[in-house]
Amino acid sequence: MSQSGQNFKNHAKMVPAYHYLMTPMLVLPCLYFGYGVVIDFSFASLAAFIFSVGVVIAGFFARWFALGVQDRVIRLEEQLRMERLLPEELRQRIPEVTTEQMIALRFASDEELPGLVSKALSEGISDRKTLKQAINNWRADHQRI
Repeated sequence: MSQSGQNFKNHAKMVPAYHYLMTPMLVLPCLYFGYGVVIDFSFASLAAFIFSVGVVIAGFFARWFALGVQDRVIRLEEQLRMERLLPEELRQRIPEVTTEQMIALRFASDEELPGLVSKALSEGISDRKTLKQAINNWRADHQRI
């Protein structure tokens, strides 16, 4: 399967089974059970509603935790990449680069990375979107979750 080039406009990853199937499958019953509690209160309907809220929260945290682990791995990968690519004066500043900055800068080409790191640190740019939009030569990341 060939993978098309990535850029700022198409880099966001949507997982149809998660975003369009699982999310409604969790949220709609929760809303139904909540409606049941309001219309015809009983401890059974309250228990079903509380359980369904717990399932929705579990689904949310499952995604959030996976993204947190991914962010940590990206940070490690980018620290190693920066140690290899940055000039000495910037290499000493790697600890100043935030996780948010590294997550955005992972899309920068090797040639573009030193300039963008310098710009991010000197101008205090930490917004992922702003940094991604500053990238001219996009480096695709097809392995993210």
